[in-house]
Amino acid sequence: MQPQFSVFAYVGKPVNEVYEAVADPAQLSRYFTTGGARGRLETGATVWWDFDDFPGEFPVEVVEAAAPHRIVLRWDSNESPADGGPKPRTTVTFDFAPTEDGRTRVEIAETGWRADQAGLQASYGNCMGWSQMLCALKAWMERGINLREGMYV
Repeated sequence: MQPQFSVFAYVGKPVNEVYEAVADPAQLSRYFTTGGARGRLETGATVWWDFDDFPGEFPVEVVEAAAPHRIVLRWDSNESPADGGPKPRTTVTFDFAPTEDGRTRVEIAETGWRADQAGLQASYGNCMGWSQMLCALKAWMERGINLREGMYV
């Protein structure tokens, strides 16, 4: 069975604002991509993300960006290639859903790792990262607090 996961959180802001906080590189850089983000998340684009705790800018392919409800990304896994081959690529799906009380439910799912120990370990790390991203998004949107600053370095 291939490793996969999904995590979610509720953010106390309207869906359009929450979607923009992820799609807009200037906003994303304020609370998540601590080394910066270049490029807006738009269908067909390749954007660049950098993290202080995982240095070295890397490409993120935008498969789909359907404001304000869905963003689908594809990127190289952080697992070692099998038998010297290429790194597996994983798919990350953000779903944004408005709630009746004006909040937004954000779900992030990721799939595509190899069904082995390295794939399982890599998926655990990304599950932790996306869970923390949701916490950082919520803290930033609702309180203006950057949770990632100094979190991992």
